[in-house]
Amino acid sequence: MSSAVLTACVALTACGGGGFSLEKAEVDETILTSNVPAPPSAKDAERLSDETTIRNAVSSSDIAQVKGKPVPWANAETGSRGVITAMNERKQEDGLLCRSFTASRESFDGVGLYKGDVCTAGAGVWRMVAFNGL
Repeated sequence: MSSAVLTACVALTACGGGGFSLEKAEVDETILTSNVPAPPSAKDAERLSDETTIRNAVSSSDIAQVKGKPVPWANAETGSRGVITAMNERKQEDGLLCRSFTASRESFDGVGLYKGDVCTAGAGVWRMVAFNGL
């Protein structure tokens, strides 16, 4: 048994003598890393959902009836709500029908005022072309 212990001690001493050393460690230049894009935040998703709700309210409004009157909107999905005002319709040089508006947005993260434009994109489809905070 003593020879087995002696052999083990000699083997461990040999391993420890030439083992790992921070002074001898080198940087491995062959490893490549990259960043992972962050998933869209809940705030961004809520804002996009609210933009869609506002776009739908603007595009479905009867301009002749709402002229000068506020149009309320609410998004049951996000809990946000607001009022659309200053809605005007115009035909652009390229023939697209567009509506400009101002909208308030009350949400859990605060109150904001936005100016936007929606335009027809063919076949009864409207798209938001501008939606900027004031």
